[in-house]
Amino acid sequence: MIQSTNPPLSKANASVSTAVLLAAGTGSRLKPLTNDAPKCLSEVSGVTILQRLIQSLCEHGFTRLVIVVGYLDHRVRESLEERTDELDIEFVINPRYATTNNLYSLWLARLTIDEPCLLLESDVVFDASLLQEMLQPNRMAVSRMRPWMNGTTVTVDTAQHVTAFQFAGAKANGEIMHKTVNMYSFSRDTWRKFAQHLSSHVTAGRVNEYYETVLAEMLKDGSIAMDAVSFDKGRWYEIDTLEDLQEAELMFPIDVSSEIVSPPLRVLGTTITPTLE
Repeated sequence: MIQSTNPPLSKANASVSTAVLLAAGTGSRLKPLTNDAPKCLSEVSGVTILQRLIQSLCEHGFTRLVIVVGYLDHRVRESLEERTDELDIEFVINPRYATTNNLYSLWLARLTIDEPCLLLESDVVFDASLLQEMLQPNRMAVSRMRPWMNGTTVTVDTAQHVTAFQFAGAKANGEIMHKTVNMYSFSRDTWRKFAQHLSSHVTAGRVNEYYETVLAEMLKDGSIAMDAVSFDKGRWYEIDTLEDLQEAELMFPIDVSSEIVSPPLRVLGTTITPTLE
């Protein structure tokens, strides 16, 4: 189990208070649930993924949320219409959501964010307490591999620095592999470097790749450094399929909709970032 070497930050001195959520995809593997709503509006024990996320962000003092939307984007806005005043929510539209990957969606947010930020995806449910150690910039959430996990992994050294990415199909070569939880925090400088690298990929036409490809390249050439934060101590689940949703409901079995109080939100006007053809 990874033990973080960095002490958790209190809400008072948290350096990350902006989050960006990637929610543009069609969620095709969750059909028919996603036939008329994006994946982030899928319910886990009666509470949508988006609602759980917003509650967690508010509990940790976040003041701004930028959501990159695409597929059925109006449903996301409609779900937030009745909320006012506290958490600023802005939208970036990815009009090419059907033919691009998350690298392109994140690239579209580059002109909207110029501050330390937390990157999340719309298919993960987690205990709110796990966010505490992600409030400091340049951290990556990871977990020890479990039977249900697949996809991108990383290796971590004894100082809890992430040393390399491994993508699906890569061999461990005797090293301990840790699953990425699709949650990353960045300082302002790191985010700016990241955005520049994203732009280089988009300019080269590499819009169908994952943003982890860029992080892997930056980690390899030394232009980025990230500390691992273990999520082993709490519950989390990545939801891609109907089977995943069933497992997530077993992990989060109680209908807590009555306990989750929708925080007041101030939803700002939709931001449409110019695309590069």
